[in-house]
Amino acid sequence: MKKSIALLCIFILSSCAELQQVVNSLPQTTGGFGISNIDIANGLREALDNGIDKQVAKLTLKDGFYRNQLVKILLPQELRKVDKTLRDVGLSKLADEGLKVLNRAAEDAVKEATPIFVNAVKQITFTDAKQILLGNDNAATSYLKNRTRSQLYQKFNPVINKSFSKVGADKIWSSIIQKYNAIPLTNNVNPDLTDYVTNEALKGVYTMIAVEEKDIRTKLSSRTTDLLKKVFALQD
Repeated sequence: MKKSIALLCIFILSSCAELQQVVNSLPQTTGGFGISNIDIANGLREALDNGIDKQVAKLTLKDGFYRNQLVKILLPQELRKVDKTLRDVGLSKLADEGLKVLNRAAEDAVKEATPIFVNAVKQITFTDAKQILLGNDNAATSYLKNRTRSQLYQKFNPVINKSFSKVGADKIWSSIIQKYNAIPLTNNVNPDLTDYVTNEALKGVYTMIAVEEKDIRTKLSSRTTDLLKKVFALQD
């Protein structure tokens, strides 16, 4: 009976502050309300692992970026005039290929992300987990971004640079820039595409993890294990 009353109290709490007090009172080992700090931390780790396994993995496939409208890498602002000009003079095929190889390089680089993410997920503490659980729909993704972005940039940048050669992006864009710069009355351009694609690839990775996190937070059907069901029921 006492346990039933305690559970009822959780459901009638109306403010985030009250819910925070409940979560803070949870014991380190299973008991009390039937869920522990360890369970919460493990549940958050499992949710992030799902995002990495299900969503980030998709980005490493051919067209993982190019055919995904959520993360497709478009041209930087200074190159959009290049794209339009090439199409205006009948070079649409070259313009299309230039866009495609930028996305191919990102797909190649994302393969380097998983070990870095897995290490960051392992480091989630009990305190981190409770704050993330009661956060907004992308709180776990934001946590991961804050702890991995710098390291991922350093990892992605040289891979994308090499990928440009691997997928032929360097030759294609050299041809594009040369043709554009040779057109009368245009201003020469020479953008840092490696830095641009690196940042866009990172943005895409976190976008897809956030998709999975939001699903788990808002859709009961996405909570595919007992642990996920138990932990995320606290934030419903």
